[in-house]
Amino acid sequence: MTAFVPNTVLPVTMMDSKLDSLVFDLPSELEASEPIEARGLRRDDVRLMVSWRADDAVEHTAFRNLPEVLQAGDVVVVNTSGTRKASLPVVRKDGTALRVHLSTQLPAEMWAVEIREPNEVATQPFYGAEAGEVFDLPGGGLVQLHAPYRVALRNDPEADVRVWVATLTLPFEVDTYLDIYGAPIRYGYVQNDWPADMYQTAYATEMGSSEMPSAGRAFTPEVITQLVARGVQVAPLILHTGVASLEADEPPYEEFYRVSAETARVVNDARKHGRRVIAVGTTVVRALETVTDEVGHVSPGEGWTTLVISPERPMRAVDGLLTGMHEPSATHLSMLQALAGLDHLKVTYEAALEERYLWHEFGDLHLILP
Repeated sequence: MTAFVPNTVLPVTMMDSKLDSLVFDLPSELEASEPIEARGLRRDDVRLMVSWRADDAVEHTAFRNLPEVLQAGDVVVVNTSGTRKASLPVVRKDGTALRVHLSTQLPAEMWAVEIREPNEVATQPFYGAEAGEVFDLPGGGLVQLHAPYRVALRNDPEADVRVWVATLTLPFEVDTYLDIYGAPIRYGYVQNDWPADMYQTAYATEMGSSEMPSAGRAFTPEVITQLVARGVQVAPLILHTGVASLEADEPPYEEFYRVSAETARVVNDARKHGRRVIAVGTTVVRALETVTDEVGHVSPGEGWTTLVISPERPMRAVDGLLTGMHEPSATHLSMLQALAGLDHLKVTYEAALEERYLWHEFGDLHLILP
């Protein structure tokens, strides 16, 4: 590992806003445009920045060395939700070609869907849709919009609608249909199409996420085996992620989670004996903290969570977090602030920029420890 010595010039500054907690310029060349495998490397060759909140120490290594960083008795909690090919071409009745992103499978056979501009990358939301519209899907499928599904609309009924409650009419079961006609959701910084397995974690067990729980992408069977051999416990849970293309300061939508009795037991046992609980990704934090009470006791459960972790509602069960690098204004920065504090985030994001870490789902990772 190599230690980071802070630069005298700090491009990362702090703001008073809870969500805009850090301000910095993200150079376009630091946006990971392809998976690391495209460079002939392994998933676990991505870089890993390790930071310690206690003294703001920062070290740099490769993710494959994670077992050397963690300790026997640590509990690593992972999200085993699988990533769907959730982007589909659609055609309006007037012939306009668009795309639809299936965000969340709701109860009563309803969906939260996002209509996007008409290209494969779908870089911009489409705001011209109307309630009651029916769009044609490939293979004879249909999607019908029913009502706005957007948090901001609860307080601003005149706001543009980006996400809708909809129903799907499909010729096959949904995941079979998506395997045939869908594509992984991708944004403008990813320049080419990549196979669906590039968006799947090694431990996915149940399809349900519209976008990859990307903090776990670097795990390989070899890394997991080494962790277990070192005495680190790996505990699974489920949180099916919705679309990540949130507007500035827009909180995440309700998402389905499931925390098993065994995972709750493992986490409670670790906390009882003073061992660290490390979440792999913000999705794990959201699910685990949803079932954690005010004294830090975790209960099994499943349902829909609206929880947003912030300095006003800090973490109660999680001691450490493995996460990607987040953009300015991202709501996830509020979660990181709750865990690490603004001063520590400033140090670490300055280090990430100085060392040329890569951002987004194909990028590098940051492990925050006590």
